[in-house]
Amino acid sequence: MVLVDTNIFVALMIQNTPWHGQATELFNRELDWRSEAHALVELSNVLLRLVRVKEIGEAEALLKLREAQSQFSEGLLYLPHTEALSIAFHHHCSAYDARFLGAARELGIKLTTEDAKLRKAAPELTQSLAEALAAA
Repeated sequence: MVLVDTNIFVALMIQNTPWHGQATELFNRELDWRSEAHALVELSNVLLRLVRVKEIGEAEALLKLREAQSQFSEGLLYLPHTEALSIAFHHHCSAYDARFLGAARELGIKLTTEDAKLRKAAPELTQSLAEALAAA
């Protein structure tokens, strides 16, 4: 099982991202991907931005979101808002990021993220994609 942040989902779903190869390799090694449910909201916003800058079309964005929902919905966790806010206070991060840190606590595994600022804020709960690959 691996817990991933939205940036890892994006890297898996979109080929021209910096970590696409590593995300694909991690997915091939570990099919049981987990995340906090907010990841699909964030993925939707990334896809919307890609449509607006004309990197992908609307049909492709909808297809990517449907793929993500189909593949990952069963592995989504729903962290209570008050818990996320409390974690955000403690780690000095956004409430969005705190949701993923809470999922790491709940599952007892590190969150895989390429967000260096988040890894610095909570090193005990996070790891890089390279670290996840080395451990897989």
